[in-house]
Amino acid sequence: MKKLAASCVLAFVSLPVFGQEATEAGQEDPWSGSVTLGYLATSGNTESSSLNSGFEVGYTAGKWYHRVKGRAVNSSQDEQTIAEAYELGWKTEYSFSEFNYAFGRVDWRKDRFSGYDHQISETVGYGRRIIDSEQHTLNAEIGAGARQLETQLGETESDVILRGSLDYSWRFTETAEFLQELSVESGETNTYLESVSALKATLIGDLALVASYTIKNNSEVPAGLEKTDTFTALSLEYAF
Repeated sequence: MKKLAASCVLAFVSLPVFGQEATEAGQEDPWSGSVTLGYLATSGNTESSSLNSGFEVGYTAGKWYHRVKGRAVNSSQDEQTIAEAYELGWKTEYSFSEFNYAFGRVDWRKDRFSGYDHQISETVGYGRRIIDSEQHTLNAEIGAGARQLETQLGETESDVILRGSLDYSWRFTETAEFLQELSVESGETNTYLESVSALKATLIGDLALVASYTIKNNSEVPAGLEKTDTFTALSLEYAF
């Protein structure tokens, strides 16, 4: 895992260099992305620490857009881990008009403290850019596919799912914006909902401060486990 993380960091650090060379050559840079990192520790009567990291890399080629993104969260209190979750996803879009596109995506989620050890979903569907202005953007998607799950007890399940999502952004000043992502995957065995709300403020150049609040909910979990998990994060983001 450490070797993989190191390889990813080296790759992402090198991407802006490639983009800069393309821009200097007078070509439109097809690469875009960001890297985030946040850490918070407290000591005294209660000792706690929280680490969150993530990345997103996109590549545009004509009507095609490809994106890979990942996220990791780890939190401990009094030397006991209370949260540990990882996400990795790939998405491809094909725009067949200014506001309409088709997509395919694969998502992997692992959460040590949820009812499921991991979930993998593959979906295809239709997306529409409902609002696309300098201040506001809103994209909506609907699709269908399959999902494979493994519970914390080692039991495996699979089902057909429907997936819907909304992705909204509001740039209310030149240096600050509000972001909201909402997605739902619903199948016979479980309905998974994830909401990420964030405020982002540019500090200097491509560096920004991001405060986010994440809600994750599984409709079916083993007895004794909570259906809903939440996580608050404060991170630095470098965009390229």
